[in-house]
Amino acid sequence: MANTPSPRPVALITGITGQDGSYLAELLLANGYEVHGLVRRAGRVQESALAPLAADPEVLGKRLFFHYGDLADRCLWPAIFQQVRPDEVYHLGGQSHVGRSFEIPEPTAEEVAMASLRLLECLRESGSRARIYLAATSEVFGAATESPQTEETRFRPTSPYGCAKAFMLHTARVYRESYGLFVCNGILYNHESPRRGAAFVTRKITRAAAAIKLGLQTKLVLGNIEARRDWGHARDYVRAMWMMLRHSLPDDYVVATGVTRSVRDFVEAAFNEVGLPWRDYVEYDAELERVLEPTQLVGNPAKIHSALGWTARHSFEDLVREMVAADLQALAQEHSLNC
Repeated sequence: MANTPSPRPVALITGITGQDGSYLAELLLANGYEVHGLVRRAGRVQESALAPLAADPEVLGKRLFFHYGDLADRCLWPAIFQQVRPDEVYHLGGQSHVGRSFEIPEPTAEEVAMASLRLLECLRESGSRARIYLAATSEVFGAATESPQTEETRFRPTSPYGCAKAFMLHTARVYRESYGLFVCNGILYNHESPRRGAAFVTRKITRAAAAIKLGLQTKLVLGNIEARRDWGHARDYVRAMWMMLRHSLPDDYVVATGVTRSVRDFVEAAFNEVGLPWRDYVEYDAELERVLEPTQLVGNPAKIHSALGWTARHSFEDLVREMVAADLQALAQEHSLNC
């Protein structure tokens, strides 16, 4: 009698059209998964990085499926669990811009904190054995009392976004320890790519460097360029998410490079890529400074390295080079220029 092929593992990704969600979807598809993605009701898959896969008849509707809904909907999780029956859930969706969380604190808390709580409650009530990944952030450390930060560092968030993520992370630990749920928190430090949204400072920098080089822009206006971050590549960080859910035991992990650089360093690297002196084009605007700037956020990835064997594969220089090159190409095509 012939062996029955084992079914594909089924993954559900919230925020699938975003930077991390799109890279993660590609990774899971390449590893034989059936992937289901939650998209905002007003979202447009055709305008995201997943557009080529969504247009492929051999992928869409066979290995890749999209579902539309809002994280603020209290009925979302039971309905989508019933429909998808996932083996793994990667909860990446929700308002993720730190500065914007000061402007819309309540929607941020609703999408980040309460949506995560409802997901955990749905898992508990349904008896599902799905493994859950929750996207935490270094912003939970905020005004950190130690550097580098580890999984045991005390939370001191300095933004509504960081507060909402701290609630999510603590709640996940409670549900894991109280109900035995397989829930992992990935405490991710800043991670970028050509798919990073234009509202984020890294993409603002690389797009401006490219635009100035092409004669489409004359200056770049920034806030505090001495602010420091631990920057990595999104491709490396989604691989860490996947590795967490493939491990035998659920846990929390800091995902970082362990190296901190300033916004000034990012600016200098980007303008070096286009052969321009950055000081001739960068201007300061105090209005762009954050209300409360975190202290030096730099992560210690020792635990994930020893437990899962994860290490970052992309250098800071590789990251900036890739982002600038992508923006040069995109702007040149958009404006029918040669570069």
